[in-house]
Amino acid sequence: MDFLTLLGILVGLAAIVGGNILEGGHTDSLMQLTAFVIVFGGTCGAVLVQTPQHVFMHALRRVRWILFPPRDDGGAAISKLVSWSQVARKEGLLSLQNASDEEKDSFLASGLQMLADGNEPEAIRAALEVEMSIMESLDLGAAKVWEGFGGYSPTIGIIGAVMGLIHVMNNLSDPSALGPGIAVAFVATIYGVGLANLLFLPTANKLKIIIKERMQYRELLVDGLVYIAEGDSPRSIETKLQGYLR
Repeated sequence: MDFLTLLGILVGLAAIVGGNILEGGHTDSLMQLTAFVIVFGGTCGAVLVQTPQHVFMHALRRVRWILFPPRDDGGAAISKLVSWSQVARKEGLLSLQNASDEEKDSFLASGLQMLADGNEPEAIRAALEVEMSIMESLDLGAAKVWEGFGGYSPTIGIIGAVMGLIHVMNNLSDPSALGPGIAVAFVATIYGVGLANLLFLPTANKLKIIIKERMQYRELLVDGLVYIAEGDSPRSIETKLQGYLR
């Protein structure tokens, strides 16, 4: 679990709520269901309009990465690749068929299968790079969905504020209705800006960092598989791939 993400969210919320208390405000004044419904519901609606269904569903699946990022162990991958290169040099590339069948990573299993089938190094690289490109495009699309949330949320917050002020203006003759109307107006703005800058945009940026790291990990795998196909020695392969760990 990525505790830094959880800590960041808690620190941000604590700073806002704590600052409100230090200014003499009450926590209850920030709890406005109407404002939340306007901001969150309106933002979701806008994002749904701009996003294809499969991309939106992928974004919901990928959001868990900000707390539970994929653990790609480059060192373990290099050890596997070196071991497979030793097997290939002793028994031939066809001997990697068993490793392909047992490998849980579908991307790596695909590369091993191409090795076992005797494909040329450049053909292996080209095929795997296409697969990498598609995965990266889909994952970046998920990150852009959360960027969309962050972009629309403040604007919807302003809409909520205007709606609250309209409610106030319609009830100037009723002093008891002025307070709640003004509260909704300002709290809606806080929700819009707060959700964008404390949750939605940081989520998008965190996903982009994770996606970049995963692509670097995939590049390590591609290079290692190509080196095996080219017949490089295990020691040479290990030396070349160590650069990814630095």
